[in-house]
Amino acid sequence: MNIAFNKPYGVLTSFTHEVQSASDVGKRTLSEFGLPAGVYAAGRLDYDSEGLLILSDDGAFIHRLTDPRYKLPKTYVVQVEGAPMEDALTQLRLGVTIQGYHTQPCSARVLAEVPQFPPREKPITPHGPTAWLEIVLSEGKKRQVRHMTAHVGLPTLRLVRVAIGPVTLSGLRLGGWRELTVTETRTLIRGQR
Repeated sequence: MNIAFNKPYGVLTSFTHEVQSASDVGKRTLSEFGLPAGVYAAGRLDYDSEGLLILSDDGAFIHRLTDPRYKLPKTYVVQVEGAPMEDALTQLRLGVTIQGYHTQPCSARVLAEVPQFPPREKPITPHGPTAWLEIVLSEGKKRQVRHMTAHVGLPTLRLVRVAIGPVTLSGLRLGGWRELTVTETRTLIRGQR
């Protein structure tokens, strides 16, 4: 069974706290959303990130989605603090060096309209102007988008993954889930958008 889930802010991408740090005790987990037994997350979203998470009971499918050699595109909508200048966007597109690793080229653009996401439980309090970016990565290092935007002087305030390959959040309420279609599953396996 392959599932698309819209992960809320403030939820760990696990069903228990067994492998988490002591600071995670008492935090919300995936166990409270009525997901089918035996599914596991294909990748993760940080506690303070939101959006699309794919879960499956098929280990080979999970491996295919998470193996970096397949370069499955992941699309993020990111609220940043500051006014993005073209040179910052160019740096993001070409890749930046984070902790000794140079990120792969990506797509990065400013969104003309503010996306309509449900309000977050914990409000965001920016210290200046903000903007929304769309960033499409073909890799997924730990907290990569946050590190990349900070590197170019645009700290991330809110991060929502809106698509993994052809699978999107469209029609999926916050905390809701649905089974992937056969077409979505096949397209993910082939590694196409």
